Amino acid sequence: MYHPACWIVFTATTALLFIPGIPTRAGERATAPPKLDRHTSRQGQQALLRCTVDDRVTRVAWLNRSTILYAGNDKWSIDNRVVILSNTKTQYSIKIHNVDVYDEGPYTCSVQTDNHPKTSRVHLIVQVPPQIVNISSDITVNEGSSVTLMCLAFGRPEPTVTWRHLSGKGQGFVSEDEYLEITGITREQSGEYECSAVNDVAVPDVRKVKVTVNYPPYISNAKNTGASVGQKGILQCEASAVPVAEFQWFKEDTRLANGLEGVRIESKGRLSTLTFFNVSEKDYGNYTCVATNKLGNTNASIILYVHVHKIGAARSHGEDVSEDEIDIAPSGHAQPGGGGQQARRSRAHGCLGERGRAGKCAAIWLCGAEAVGREEAPGELQASLEPGLRRGPAPGEHALRLHGAGFSWVLCWQDYRQLQGG
Repeated sequence: MYHPACWIVFTATTALLFIPGIPTRAGERATAPPKLDRHTSRQGQQALLRCTVDDRVTRVAWLNRSTILYAGNDKWSIDNRVVILSNTKTQYSIKIHNVDVYDEGPYTCSVQTDNHPKTSRVHLIVQVPPQIVNISSDITVNEGSSVTLMCLAFGRPEPTVTWRHLSGKGQGFVSEDEYLEITGITREQSGEYECSAVNDVAVPDVRKVKVTVNYPPYISNAKNTGASVGQKGILQCEASAVPVAEFQWFKEDTRLANGLEGVRIESKGRLSTLTFFNVSEKDYGNYTCVATNKLGNTNASIILYVHVHKIGAARSHGEDVSEDEIDIAPSGHAQPGGGGQQARRSRAHGCLGERGRAGKCAAIWLCGAEAVGREEAPGELQASLEPGLRRGPAPGEHALRLHGAGFSWVLCWQDYRQLQGG
């Protein structure tokens, strides 16, 4: 009869023979290794290892590699996470609480039956949810620079790391790698980049990095504006830039100061406004908006012009006459509201008598024309008045003569400022 201590030592020695790579099985002459079962547990959960026995079994033990965990009901392991679950005539099982990656490996159940040792083996697999352990910090760079973002993740199985650019157009796929390299970064590539680590054990681990791209200002919106004398007039200048641009306003070479001469300058974010509370004749003319940040500056010219109303129209030799609004600048040139590839403008010579009668000068005519959608440049538009004409359905309809071809539309106007003249 075996001494218990001797049997335990013998059991541990026997278990060494069944470590993978040694095809020997104690108590049997066959060279095939014992069947290896697999048990999978997630990190932090519990692992239950079962061993089926019968009434012929006299002694039992659980081993982890060469370390004895339990021999019968006697605990040999100093790890308080390992406990015996059952020791009956049919089952000998242990439980490992809060399993971790170092618990992974082979476990052996060794039994003594009729003086012949037998073993069964199970391989514990510990799965670990994905976890991002190191990721780049938020970064600010100048446009044109090269950027490298890093995202290192751990998990079992090894997780797949994916980078995505979270732009305003939605989630754009970037790369499937721990490192994301961007050469010559542009302002459109700024924003948040999302790193995702996935291994199907648990929900993905997701982290974000913000990339700020500095670039010099460019003025995206600066339109000429019309205003009547005595009314309120507003010029607007919109500039995109990172960092946000600072604005300055000039008239000719003179910088405008806020609150002086009845004007107010307000700048907020990417928009700056120049407000005239009571427009006078001296306010009309050309203004310059200057936008500046640490990477550079840019400027745009904006005209404040006299706003008048349409009172007539004439058709050219081209397409239908446009109904877009046209205003009159202080120089006397027409300002079309619609766009076009080529434009020719001319001021009529002479004056027109009221109701088509020759004599007292009532107003002057102004005409504007554009060649919309035409590649070739049109001829110069010339407008003239014949004050000797006495009749017409409306003032100036027959008295105005237009010369020129290739225009898509022509609109003609009267300048109300002349109606007070003699």
